[in-house]
Amino acid sequence: MDSFLPFFPLNLVVYPQENLNLHIFEPRYQQLITECMETDQPFGIPTFLNSKLPGYGTEVTVTTLHKRYDDGQMDISTQGQRVFRIETFENPVAGKLYAGGEVTYFDGEADLQKPLPELLELLATFYDLLTTPVEYNPEVPLFSFQIAHKVGLPLDEEYHLLTIALESERQLLLIQHLRKIIPVVKEIARTKDRIRMNGHFKNLDPLTF
Repeated sequence: MDSFLPFFPLNLVVYPQENLNLHIFEPRYQQLITECMETDQPFGIPTFLNSKLPGYGTEVTVTTLHKRYDDGQMDISTQGQRVFRIETFENPVAGKLYAGGEVTYFDGEADLQKPLPELLELLATFYDLLTTPVEYNPEVPLFSFQIAHKVGLPLDEEYHLLTIALESERQLLLIQHLRKIIPVVKEIARTKDRIRMNGHFKNLDPLTF
């Protein structure tokens, strides 16, 4: 189903269910956000990658206007809704300052009701190595979108994950990534331990020759 969306391109990936805070300072986006709040309509954040719009983004809604400044700037909170693919692009939209276009929506296809066990095991290992507590809820649908920003994916791979239709395939991509990165993180942890030990008194067992 095609629908028209105003566009707010950003050099990042927004996922469904994600909360994103934005400071709005450009006049074109002040106009866009003001109109969306007045009409209670969503807007689109297509990913701007390698100096172009490769075609996918996420529909978002404004959830909170935190502050409106005297010069029109705003602090807002938004939430991601649905993934879309750009079908047409107008820059600017007739009579407006901002760009927009027709989009086709994708529902993300939650073909898995729970995360794959290997993915949960790898996540536990990864965060244990980082000694960084990370909150996530395995009971939430579309689990891949919940953790995609939390596993060290580069921007182009975050974008690639956004374009994958099936939840099962997105989780397999995350598993492949974690399989590759965990050995690297383990080696970094060992190196840090060796650096910390350098210069300290060491209690070494005698060697028998």
